[in-house]
Amino acid sequence: MKYFKKIEGRNLYLSPISEEDVIKYTEWMNDFKVTDGINMSTKLIDIKSEKEWFNNNKDMVFAIVKNNDELIGNVSLNKINYLDRTAEIGICIGNENNRGKGYGSEALSLIIKYAFDYHNLNNIMLRVYSFNKQAIKCYEKVGFKVFGVRNNCHFCKGEYCDEIYMQIINEFRKE
Repeated sequence: MKYFKKIEGRNLYLSPISEEDVIKYTEWMNDFKVTDGINMSTKLIDIKSEKEWFNNNKDMVFAIVKNNDELIGNVSLNKINYLDRTAEIGICIGNENNRGKGYGSEALSLIIKYAFDYHNLNNIMLRVYSFNKQAIKCYEKVGFKVFGVRNNCHFCKGEYCDEIYMQIINEFRKE
């Protein structure tokens, strides 16, 4: 078994990532439908560089796995600061057939609860591009609120867009 049910939800679970999935992650990191939203479209990702990321990554990255053991993406806590009790969060649903079905919001809810209840974090933020309406809707659904906007700071597909900053604070979260 390459996945371990570290954090279980209703339709999926979060597992430590598996290096056996490096080819799948490399495939996703070369799909503009995935990378446009996570600022990776200008990078060339091959199997070697993806393996290096697996081996050198210091973030807390979980595979998002449906209950049928299908890998559908990953979610991570980055830049964890235990003194200030803050972190950033990131999520990627790799195959577009799994987007818009509630998996992203369920995975985010699971990792946020884990971050607040087990790591004693208080404030988790994220950045999202203004063109990514589906992601913004997902983040709002789990309780993230906009706290800032950096205008015309990201260039993608021939146009500039805004970077939206969102956060969720432990005492204000939805259960």
